[in-house]
This record gives sequence, C-alpha cells and structure tokens, in this order.
Amino acid sequence: QVQLVESGGGSVQAGGSLRLSCAASGYTYIGYYMAWFRQAPEKEREGVAAINSVGSTRYADSVKGRFTISRDSAKNTLYLQMDNLKPKDTAVYYCAAGWRPDGLLLSLDRLDFGNWGQGTQDTVSS
Repeated sequence: QVQLVESGGGSVQAGGSLRLSCAASGYTYIGYYMAWFRQAPEKEREGVAAINSVGSTRYADSVKGRFTISRDSAKNTLYLQMDNLKPKDTAVYYCAAGWRPDGLLLSLDRLDFGNWGQGTQDTVSS
C-alpha cells in the first residue's frame, strides 16, 4: 500500500512562492505516475500538474508557466514549486499516485489515481 504525506503548505501573499513536498513510501519507483490536485471550498477537486515515470510533465492551463512539478526518485519525493501565486490558487493541495506497468500515463483526472495524501492547505492573500 502506497502512503503519501504532503508538507510545505502555508500562507503567502499574492506574487509569492511556496514549495510542496510529498514523501512516498511502500512503493517502487517503476510503474508509478504521480500528480498534484487541489480542491477549493465548494469546488471539485482538479488536477494541476502531473509527472510520469520517465519525467514527462503536464500542467493545467490555469497554472502553466507558474507551477513546476518534479520528482526525486532517490528520495521517493514529489515536489510542486508554485511561483507567482494568486488568490485563486487558495485550496487544499493533494498529491496522488497511480500505477500502470509502464508508468507513462500523464493524467489530471482524479479517477486515474488510487493513492492519495491527506492534503495540505495553501492560502494566498491579496
């Protein structure tokens, strides 16, 4: 069973930066694709950035050019660097992991993921 633990959330003013981390355990690197999702109050959970087992990435249009997803296989850790933050980025952020034999899926669809962290709150004030 894969376990995911997020950290790094907090409060920041508009234009600032935050870096989220997601420590993964109970899995081998091979075959796993991962992503960051977020959920604002009274809104659906949405995918913001995805990365697959070979390091290819995909971003939602709303964060493209501002967010960067990366993973460190040696540390089994997923990262999300968030720059030029806006109040609309305020949400609970979740990391997620899914598995396929080749691990090549790049998905922002929450239905493709079976493992989730507990979430970390990020608040951006204007």
